[in-house]
Amino acid sequence: MKTMIFAWLLVIITATSPVKAKYHSGSHKIDVPTTITKTHLHFFLHDTLSGDNPSAVLVAKPNRTAVQENSNILPFGALFAFDDPLTEGPDPNSKVIGNARGLYASISRGPDLTLLFNGDLEFTSGEFNGSSIVVVCRDPLVLVKEMAVVGGRGKFKLAKGFVLNNAVYFNTTNGDAILEWHVTVFHA
Repeated sequence: MKTMIFAWLLVIITATSPVKAKYHSGSHKIDVPTTITKTHLHFFLHDTLSGDNPSAVLVAKPNRTAVQENSNILPFGALFAFDDPLTEGPDPNSKVIGNARGLYASISRGPDLTLLFNGDLEFTSGEFNGSSIVVVCRDPLVLVKEMAVVGGRGKFKLAKGFVLNNAVYFNTTNGDAILEWHVTVFHA
């Protein structure tokens, strides 16, 4: 009985103790670069879902979906992980200059295939070796689209910009694609 009374007192004291916290916000001026660099990049991304060595794989899919899946290679709610090569040219055998790694999810319930693309594109050779740009954007699967650059690292610190993405090749049966990327990025 004493234990029960002590437990109730502890609950009451804890529940009624005053909170002495307040919202805190602080701002201060910092030195920023006096110049912003504008860089144009041009490369190709190879996204392969088929074959024995795919660069993108299905990692999750809902048990039920509100759309017909018979002819949809990207059913609503499907989540894919990717590790796609970036190359100088559209030929899969052209020089590899980096890789794109991340996730994309099918976010459209209708016939308009749309992905949510979340990827880090790292360059592994040339002037930008070890640097990357981050692209997070809605990705409607149309031939030409614009996507947002929202960050970066290495030589692309504080990156902002955009991508004009052109589908050079897209197989509607298996989902394989070769995408031409024209990137304009502003960075410190």
